[in-house]
Amino acid sequence: MNTIKTKDGTQIYYKDWGSGRPIVFSHGWPLSADAWDAQMLFLGQNGYRVIAHDRRGHGRSGQPWNGNEMDTYADDLAALIDHLNLKDATLVGHSTGGGEVTRYIGRHGSGRVAQAVLIGAVPPLMLKTKNNPGGLPISAFDEIRAAVVADRAQFFKDLAMPFYGYNKPGAKASQGVCDSFWLQGMQCSINGAYDCVKAFSETDFTEDLKEFDVPTLILHGDADQIVPIAASALLSVKLVKNASLKVYPGAPHGMCTTLADEVNADLLAFCNQVRPGTMQESAA
Repeated sequence: MNTIKTKDGTQIYYKDWGSGRPIVFSHGWPLSADAWDAQMLFLGQNGYRVIAHDRRGHGRSGQPWNGNEMDTYADDLAALIDHLNLKDATLVGHSTGGGEVTRYIGRHGSGRVAQAVLIGAVPPLMLKTKNNPGGLPISAFDEIRAAVVADRAQFFKDLAMPFYGYNKPGAKASQGVCDSFWLQGMQCSINGAYDCVKAFSETDFTEDLKEFDVPTLILHGDADQIVPIAASALLSVKLVKNASLKVYPGAPHGMCTTLADEVNADLLAFCNQVRPGTMQESAA
């Protein structure tokens, strides 16, 4: 298996396929790099090098007690990007992974980055506060934590339905997709799953978003039941310079799976806007 060891000794597993300009994927909670298979296969077949890691505490990566918070997630991503010496990368983050990408740019800059893509992403802030009245109350996240502790196996089975919009009238659920969601979720350590709830819900990414200085594409479904669009994408696009927003009518949170063909086409079109070597040439 491909792994790197972070500065605190945590092993981070990653996939690294294909050749060409790199696209780096950051997954959502409580999933793993496998959530990106549809995008990685498609973009790899279209001439890109595709890379995705399992966040610490998730998937095949180490399960440390500490570091299950956004600064360390971003530092782990930086360690991977530096280890692979990536240049002109497109960073793609879904949900919690969108927060990870955002904190990476805010914390480490865009020297190795050509583009960013945020899909159903948690920024700028999920939690309802005085300055963020459209967010979700802390009780919603307390309930998630309680469910993880009480019976996370059943909770992940139940969560798959709204995640993919399968609870909507007329929706046809895929048992295979639900099983895959459950399997990925159960690979997550219980403390990693528990701590990550605070990371994705209470981290304020407002200042990070203001640091973006690369072309940014924001994709979001207007029927997202997990990360409501009004408190996320519609605010983020106002904070990021040179950002464009595409709203998918009726799309759920897990649209990278349920609408993979459409998402893949949009990602390919966006990635194709960058000519390999552009950043190095401009810096020369």
